[in-house]
Amino acid sequence: MPLTPEVLAAEGEVVAWLGSLDVSFATDEEPWFTVDGIESPRQIGSDGSGGALVLLPSQNVLYVSSEGRAGIIAESFEAFAQLVVARPYWLDILKFSAGGDLHEMRRAADALEAALDDEDDVNEAREQIRGSLDLPEANDPVGALYDAVAASDTIVRATDGSPFTTLFNRFSIDNSPMLRNAAA
Repeated sequence: MPLTPEVLAAEGEVVAWLGSLDVSFATDEEPWFTVDGIESPRQIGSDGSGGALVLLPSQNVLYVSSEGRAGIIAESFEAFAQLVVARPYWLDILKFSAGGDLHEMRRAADALEAALDDEDDVNEAREQIRGSLDLPEANDPVGALYDAVAASDTIVRATDGSPFTTLFNRFSIDNSPMLRNAAA
């Protein structure tokens, strides 16, 4: 059976573990964005920074940041869960992507993994989630994230009609002394 938000919602303990990885499956009551071509986007969750997770009719998972950035981040809900478990700092990988450079994203992922403050807790959450959901480990989560964002052609708009920009940000880990040192 494929992993869906409904299947996940039935797994309260797993939802709690995902919460420790900065994902909530509570949704905003009032929509603060629109998606071109979709009358009522289905928000399935959010993250700690106020961003929204949306399951599109195509089954792709869209991320809409509270800072005016948006894009597809996974080809399915299961791929999204694999991404969050493998790389809970996926949003930081995009922040330090140097404008969408896969090599920089891999560098960022390695540096972020090395800089984890709570590595034991994250690893325990990873094991619990994978075991409870019978979730296979992601083959190449950074590559899949890059592919999804790079191919994203979904247009998200603020309530004033202005379009959101890409999730790829211009920074690299070289802009962050902490990550630059973690990568060394």
